Amino acid sequence: MKVDIRSFIIFAMLSAASLLAAERPNILIIYADDVGYGDLGCYGATGVATPNLDRLAASGIRFTSAYASASTCTPSRYSLLTGEYAFRNEGAVILPGNAPLLIDPAKPTIASLLKAQGYATGLVGKWHLGLGKANENLDWNGEIKPGPRELGFEYAYHMAATGDRVPTVFIENGRIANLDPADPVHVSYGKPIGKEPTGISHPDLLKVRADEQHSGTIVDGISRIGTMTGGKAARWTDEEMPGTFLKKAVEFIDAPREKPFFLFYATHENHVPRLPHPRFRGSSGLGLRGDAIVEMDWGIGVLLETLERRKLLNRTLVIFTSDNGPALFDGYHDEAIEKNGAHRSAGPWRGGKYSAWEGGTRMPFIVSWPTTIEPSLCDALISQVDLLASFAALTGAAVPEGCARDSRNLIDTLTGKSMSGREQLVQQGVGIEALRRGDWKYLPPGQVTYRAKTGTFSRETIAEPGALYYLPEDPSEQNDLASSYPAKAREMRALLEKEIGRSAIKPKAKSD
Repeated sequence: MKVDIRSFIIFAMLSAASLLAAERPNILIIYADDVGYGDLGCYGATGVATPNLDRLAASGIRFTSAYASASTCTPSRYSLLTGEYAFRNEGAVILPGNAPLLIDPAKPTIASLLKAQGYATGLVGKWHLGLGKANENLDWNGEIKPGPRELGFEYAYHMAATGDRVPTVFIENGRIANLDPADPVHVSYGKPIGKEPTGISHPDLLKVRADEQHSGTIVDGISRIGTMTGGKAARWTDEEMPGTFLKKAVEFIDAPREKPFFLFYATHENHVPRLPHPRFRGSSGLGLRGDAIVEMDWGIGVLLETLERRKLLNRTLVIFTSDNGPALFDGYHDEAIEKNGAHRSAGPWRGGKYSAWEGGTRMPFIVSWPTTIEPSLCDALISQVDLLASFAALTGAAVPEGCARDSRNLIDTLTGKSMSGREQLVQQGVGIEALRRGDWKYLPPGQVTYRAKTGTFSRETIAEPGALYYLPEDPSEQNDLASSYPAKAREMRALLEKEIGRSAIKPKAKSD
């Protein structure tokens, strides 16, 4: 029997590729917003119930020393997707809704690497990484690009920034969903535009009272940051937003396909303005903030049920984590502080959103893959910035030289094959970076920004030689050991400055 060698080689290559694809899991990242370490039952919460996330944790690995790279949303998302600390990009700050795309389309992302490996890639939910080109006025009424699709997401259904910022519309594959061409959208973060009511001019129209920053155009009874006109048919209803995103995520999972998928599902429920669907009102003991967490957990349950219904759960690597620490008051007077009671949203850690203390960046982090991961608890030091290199190793993707410089391949740790993690990582707060190395934490001289219990922005000054904490004995960072261990403080400062490539001391911030 004569064998066509060329045909045989092609067949072998195709068979190998099919086998490799079959071995590669689907990847689902559930990226929560402003959910703290202590906001989940599996991390000690008692004031709010999260049964679906608790079950997910029971089926996989619950990490206790996992971090977002930054304590605010845009920087942490930038780091997760690019494998690069956000402080390396001076533009990686909390962006307005009309900011240009922050990530260079030439830079590899998790989505672009997985797409190149044959994955179907999707984004649903919060974006907040900018849209359009720098130095060009974005036409909201045409094709909105560059954006997620230029970064490797084949399908994208998202908001431009956050719920408290204009424009209050959904964007699907580069165009505003349900836009009436006769009612074009215009957006401003400078001089106010249009004659629509604002939180300043018409406070009587508000569902929730807001501070001055959040008192721009009123949409659905909520005043926002910035002003907008038009797009009446395309504007969202806040109480329906989680359900809309969930529906799109389910549709993405349900889509018939032969290849594996990667879905970045960025929830928004716990970010202000918090307006849970009426069926979740009063479902927690913590007011609207707690109710929003219950709604988020319910939606995650629906996603997991969808995977199970499609017989995909055993073939899907699911990661749940959050973009930064918790914020009780963050612009809207929704009684989150008043109704918080004994609930510790950051768990045992100090601080929350905006701060360089542990509560700003130490996150809940759950990894589940039923056929591969044994249930366990892991204290290995890991960062969200490590996901890119880890997924590349898992799928055989090649990371271009010089890219994702801060990402470490920890796929064995993420899948329970190793209990070892990073040696150290940088924690980025507003106006300051800190270093976690082993059991030690160091903050250089400077100012730590945080939200006080009153809701106001406050700053705590750290004097020379910086602050040094031994976390196993001092999780709330109250006992500064820098004067007792001066050599250790100097060592940590030198390591931090080597990591960030400059002096650790930043100029005093003028504003938030």
